[in-house]
Amino acid sequence: MATAQELLHAFDTLLQPERFSDYAPNGLQVEGCQEVRRIVSGVTASRAFIEAAIAAHADAVFVHHGLFWRGQDGRVTGWMKQRLALLLRHDINVFAYHLPLDAHAELGNNAQFGRTLGLAASGRFGQQDLGFIGRRLDGPDWTGVEFAGHVRRALGRDVLLVGGDDRPLRRIAWCTGGAQGYFEAAIAAGADAFITGEISEPQAHYASECGVAFLACGHHASERFGAPAVAGHVAAQLGIEHQFIEIDNPA
Repeated sequence: MATAQELLHAFDTLLQPERFSDYAPNGLQVEGCQEVRRIVSGVTASRAFIEAAIAAHADAVFVHHGLFWRGQDGRVTGWMKQRLALLLRHDINVFAYHLPLDAHAELGNNAQFGRTLGLAASGRFGQQDLGFIGRRLDGPDWTGVEFAGHVRRALGRDVLLVGGDDRPLRRIAWCTGGAQGYFEAAIAAGADAFITGEISEPQAHYASECGVAFLACGHHASERFGAPAVAGHVAAQLGIEHQFIEIDNPA
């Protein structure tokens, strides 16, 4: 068993949220019971996830996408009321870490995503050094089509490939989630390909004009690896139970 404050201290020590300028409050977002025996991790604190955590007898949840974001309507109505009512009724703590979870060098979303795809990082790029850049860990360099096929098999979902050509991808850049705005920084860093969760209209033109392949593999699909890695690590450290619950999201 651990206390909620011991969990908060462990997460803050590991992820160092004070280093980041973020648009969400990192740390304990909803206070629940003080004694934690079981923590459940997931990507987003949706109602479906909260209901699954309740069914799993969670005392705390650890997520990447929490409940509160800068600029949102502060009224507790509709979906927000429903989520909060469930959490408060069952006395569940909510720990949420956004950019700090993306950035952690070993357990974060980008590190774990790269490991899943067989990529070895050799550097960082972009604002707050969130983007990773490197190359294939083993074997010859992929072409864009080959890499898209590899990602499709690794994630079990369709991948959108835009631009690029048949040249070997010697330098691959990646940043999970909605990081399409990092594409120009990836190009400037010398990437032959960039992979993230989403693509917006401008990036299709950049990819065609610059000859750098852009792969969009799904926001949720790219960010499902950091939360269980971090929560599992801290749970083992404090001697409590951990379970990852996947709530599928096509986005």
